[in-house]
Amino acid sequence: MFSSFFNSSTVDPKAPNLYPVSGFEPKTSASDLFGDLRPTDLEWACSGGFVTETQTFYHFLEDDTMLMCQVIHSSIGMWYPTIQFTCKIYNPNTSETLWRSINVTNFVTPPPGLDKRSCKADQFSITCNPSADPSFPEKYDIRANLSDDFQISLEVARPASVPGFKLGQGPKGGFTYFGQDVTKPDGYVVHRFWPHTRATGHVIRKGQATPVNGIGMFVHAIQGMRPNLVASRWNFGTFQSRAHGGVAAVQMEFTTLETHGRHGAGSGGVTVNVGAVVLGGKLAVVTAETRWPDEVPEETAPVMSRVTHVEPEHDPDTGYRKPSAFEFRWAGPSILTVPQGTVSASLCVDVGGVAQPKGLIEKVDVLAEIPYVIKTMVNYVAGTKPYIYQWQNKAKLVVRGQDSVIPGLSEGLEIEGLFFNEASFIS
Repeated sequence: MFSSFFNSSTVDPKAPNLYPVSGFEPKTSASDLFGDLRPTDLEWACSGGFVTETQTFYHFLEDDTMLMCQVIHSSIGMWYPTIQFTCKIYNPNTSETLWRSINVTNFVTPPPGLDKRSCKADQFSITCNPSADPSFPEKYDIRANLSDDFQISLEVARPASVPGFKLGQGPKGGFTYFGQDVTKPDGYVVHRFWPHTRATGHVIRKGQATPVNGIGMFVHAIQGMRPNLVASRWNFGTFQSRAHGGVAAVQMEFTTLETHGRHGAGSGGVTVNVGAVVLGGKLAVVTAETRWPDEVPEETAPVMSRVTHVEPEHDPDTGYRKPSAFEFRWAGPSILTVPQGTVSASLCVDVGGVAQPKGLIEKVDVLAEIPYVIKTMVNYVAGTKPYIYQWQNKAKLVVRGQDSVIPGLSEGLEIEGLFFNEASFIS
């Protein structure tokens, strides 16, 4: 503890204390953007300190119902980790929402005979296994008993033509680091994706089994720092369509606090975004972008991955300025071997105003949902409460690329599908 008194070196207060996965300079080559997932990338880390780790599965069923399953592993210093299993089912045709969140007991990873991509507890199991179907080589089997009258049994499989990805190659691919020393960071954020998946199985309610046949995505995420220190806000979106053999687009974005930027404390408000587009049932492009607060983003940047909040207005329920619409944009070099070229996509979704929302599922009061022990350890700014807005709407993804991927793509196509998105306000 006294080493600093005898250390002649000084720390430059203007040195970067944020190393975004999307880079200080734009990543322009497909090899810099796409990182293939190894089995170890999807293993549970279950790290100590203050770390939140999640496995989340989002799927749209044939009647447009959204089904979300999530495991949350929360470490809080020397406290025993808290593990939750949550499930949300939303039917946009009836506006009915079914929500369950349970604290589980006897969490184990790995279960006997499996690796750490799998986990189990008394109330659920999620096991990662190879598949006998070569067109869907990897799958997760999900079993959960959420209450006496609510169970789920699902198989989530990844198509062979849509590999999982992280941003960048190697074991450090996908990581954004906080702190001046990347070898000993103060914290980190990492995401690994399956951007397009198939879900089959059943949802059992009050003894009645409803078949599941859906399309969606999976993401494994870790926040290796107190969540109120990582970001002031998050944006997430997933578009899924069965058209043209499968089309999907995903984005994950966060904006840092003023504490972290390329010139140290006070240079924050940096936005880090990672995305991908699936066309014709194949992973076509991986995108990434860093937006610095002192620079205006290029409208015609060759690589683009961004979300824009349109016409925000004050919401008295939450105290935040919620957007009335969103614009999502993707662009980058194709990762398909043949043909090469560029891929671009855009999506605009109208979510309505505060008085007349469109597709609003819920405004989630985060402090009301997280375990009490975590609330006591997270020091939010006095007078602020984190909220997550969730929407589901029908949407059109406008895409351009090579005609050999989808006929007519070079002239631009509008793909109809379903879009689920979240806007999280932390401070």
